[in-house]
Amino acid sequence: MNACFVRLAVVLMLMVGIAAPVKAAEPLTTEQKHAVEQVIRDYLMNHPDFLIQVLREAQAKAKQDKEDSARQAIVEKRNELVADKSSPVGGNPDGDVTIVEFFDYRCPYCKQVEPSLEALLKDDPKIRIVYKEFPILGPASLYASRMALAAGKQGKYNAFHTAMMAVKGQITEETVRETAATAGVDVAKAQADMNAPDVEAVLRRNYKLAEALDIQGTPAFIIGDVLTPGAADIESLKKMIASARKPG
Repeated sequence: MNACFVRLAVVLMLMVGIAAPVKAAEPLTTEQKHAVEQVIRDYLMNHPDFLIQVLREAQAKAKQDKEDSARQAIVEKRNELVADKSSPVGGNPDGDVTIVEFFDYRCPYCKQVEPSLEALLKDDPKIRIVYKEFPILGPASLYASRMALAAGKQGKYNAFHTAMMAVKGQITEETVRETAATAGVDVAKAQADMNAPDVEAVLRRNYKLAEALDIQGTPAFIIGDVLTPGAADIESLKKMIASARKPG
C-alpha cells in the first residue's frame, strides 16, 4: 500500500474515532455513517492537495500496471510480433533491432511519424521494421490494407506503403487504386488477390495481437519489450532502439 493510501486510511480511522467511538465489532449506525461522511467531505474540501496527490499516485500505478501487462504480453507474443513470415518487412531483414509498427493508412498520426521512420531506416542500416496492417478507421482503411497485402504478392509492398503514407487528404478506394498504380502495382491482379483467405488471415492475426497487447489506436510501436502508443518523435524512437541494443 503506498504512502498516500496509508495516510488516507489513518485519516479515516481517526474520523471514525472522532465522529463516533464504538466497539470495533459493532457496525456504524446510519447517523454515525453520515457523520463520518461529513468529516471526510470537510477534510477533502480543506485539503484538495491531498486528494490531487492520491489521484496522481493512482494514475501512476495504473500506468505502470498497464506497461507491465504490455511487457508480459510482448514476451508471450514475441514470435508473432517479429517472426511472422506473412508480415511485410522493411529496412534490413537481418537487422539487430526490430521495430514493430501497428498502423492505419488513414491515420494522420501515422503519417506524421513516417518521416522519422524513414530517416531511421536511412541512417541506421541495422534496423528491421515489421509492418502490422491494423485498419481501424473505416472501410477505406480496410481496403487500403488489403491492397497493400495484395501488392506484397507482387513484391510491391514497400513501394505501395511508401506511396500511401505520402498521400495527402481524404483516402478513398479510388485513391488507393491510383496510388497502387503509381507504385507499379498490377491493380487488376491486386484486386483479385486482396480478398484471398491468406490476406484475411493476416488481418485477423493483427487484430488479435492488438487486442492481446491492448492496442486501441494507431500508431503503436514495439521495440524490444516496450510498447509505445502514439506518434513518437525520432529521439524517443532512437532511445528505445538504443535500449533494445543493450546486452541483457
